[in-house]
Amino acid sequence: MQHQPDKALLARLRDEDPLAYDALYLKYYRLLCVSAFYFLRNEQEAKDLVQNLFLDIWDKKLYLQFHEDIKGYLFRAVKNRCLNHIEKQQTRHRHCKQYTDMQEEYSLPAAEQKADSYEELHQLLEEMPKQKKNALQIVYLHGKPYSEAAHSMGISINSLKTHLKTGLRILRGEIKTRPD
Repeated sequence: MQHQPDKALLARLRDEDPLAYDALYLKYYRLLCVSAFYFLRNEQEAKDLVQNLFLDIWDKKLYLQFHEDIKGYLFRAVKNRCLNHIEKQQTRHRHCKQYTDMQEEYSLPAAEQKADSYEELHQLLEEMPKQKKNALQIVYLHGKPYSEAAHSMGISINSLKTHLKTGLRILRGEIKTRPD
């Protein structure tokens, strides 16, 4: 199959020709997957990321942002999405590690004492104000990124951060003051 020049594809995309979208996909999909794999080192994640880019191009009409250099735009978009994906993974990993470190810091050696500690932690969470409790559970227990957690709670990211900070302060204070 012969590929059309980018200028012709761009003109057809702006006319909302679905066949032009298909041609764009066929022309760049494999190259973009290779580029994404370079960053992510995971074939399935790379394919998913590129697939989502093409979905956004059509659904969000990103093709209207294309100028003469479609190829440059696509490769830059893949690179940015890969870097964002890596950053989200690192943030999720950091949150899990913080939660695990907090559990280890306050855990007791015997299994039955650990069960008591988990019950106490659960009780402390139940007694906590609703927004702080939800913020801690969504971010630390469910591993959601701040933006997603804030959106699901209907608050800003800064409000979410405040709830997390004060919630952790409450938990740490209550756990440190408990009798051993």
